[in-house]
Amino acid sequence: MGIIIENILAVLPEGAEDVIRETTLYIEGDKITGIGDKPAGFTADKVIDGTDKLVIPGLVNCHTHSYMSFMRNVADDLSFMDWLFGTIDPIEQQMTDEDTYWGANLAIIEMMKSGTTCFNDMQMNIHQTTRAVKESGMRAVICRGLVGSGSDEAGQSRLRQAYEERDAAKDCDRLTFKLGPHAPYTCDDEFLKIVAAEAKKENMGIHVHLSESESEISQIQEKYGCTPIALAEKCGIFDVPAIAAHCVQVTDEDIAILKRKNVSVVTNPASNMKLGNGFAPIAKMLDAGVNVCLGTDGAASNNCLNMFHELSLLTLIHKGTGKTPQCVSAKEGFRIATINGAKALGLEKETGSIEVGKKADLAILDLNTPSLTPRNNLIAGLSYSANGSEVDTVIINGQVTMEGRKLLTIDEKLVYGKIQDIIVRMGLDKKTY
Repeated sequence: MGIIIENILAVLPEGAEDVIRETTLYIEGDKITGIGDKPAGFTADKVIDGTDKLVIPGLVNCHTHSYMSFMRNVADDLSFMDWLFGTIDPIEQQMTDEDTYWGANLAIIEMMKSGTTCFNDMQMNIHQTTRAVKESGMRAVICRGLVGSGSDEAGQSRLRQAYEERDAAKDCDRLTFKLGPHAPYTCDDEFLKIVAAEAKKENMGIHVHLSESESEISQIQEKYGCTPIALAEKCGIFDVPAIAAHCVQVTDEDIAILKRKNVSVVTNPASNMKLGNGFAPIAKMLDAGVNVCLGTDGAASNNCLNMFHELSLLTLIHKGTGKTPQCVSAKEGFRIATINGAKALGLEKETGSIEVGKKADLAILDLNTPSLTPRNNLIAGLSYSANGSEVDTVIINGQVTMEGRKLLTIDEKLVYGKIQDIIVRMGLDKKTY
């Protein structure tokens, strides 16, 4: 299918920064084939009028748990370990495969309607998230959450499930896979070594939670005599392309390890603040040359999956904690939410920026909105004033998945009804209004 997006302002890469220019985009099949200049032989099946609109590369959510979307607002104002083991884990034990499927659908609705076109998911019930991704047209990286001790059968079973899910999704080029050891407090050192060896053998990357809370630091220090990041390095977790979620409680040596091993760090400011875990030293990491990307975490701890909300927090809180308004600029933040995320996922040649030859993963924002008026500095506006409701149209892999804010690949009403059924069945519908 050939798509023209005419007369539109576009965020385009220029060296190490992004600029905004008025242009016309040409899409053929799943790729951008022209910016400004019409490709030879191009035929348009669809024309999108870009007047008073801004096209951006789709946002990349580098750390979430899509199935948790039905747990929104059910475990609030709790300490981290009480939140995880006292409330969330018991809910997870009740989940069926279908619950995961409908939870993933709700998450995809929220992400798509706020401009996210790719997400990195750690999940539990195989095939259900991939099913939702296939049907919705979304792009995703899927990681089966792995928990285990040594070579115990439970851990080995989860590894087999991860491979089974990967192999069953070979027909969808929007899906890629990594191994997802949950964290050093749920995976012992022997199991981490096994996962690292498997990742090397299977040529897969790793997605892991690290150094999220003070209690985690204390546990790992007491058990292994080192930080979680140092433990991960010793166990070989960083010997393959690795994504470390959170990294809130880190030392200077931890940051040096992350840089030396080319680990991408996913910062999740809303979740980290809400659970009282603190603020990751993002400025230090950026100064050290660490690839920093952005994620929402799951809706059970955020409580939303809106990357514009996360982008705003990212570019504001570090100015406050660092007491300098130059810390994490709007331009830096936007790259963290797009091309840095694509790089972390190994997808920087496919997505994360608007360039000829890349996949057509785009979000088109309506500029006739209060939040983006006047149009003084639209890249600043994306960080400091946009809220996601400005997203009018979404294109993923060359397919229009939302137009005029109407989703074309998901039945929203059906999903909302199924989610309500889930929370009633689980006794989570504690209405307080």
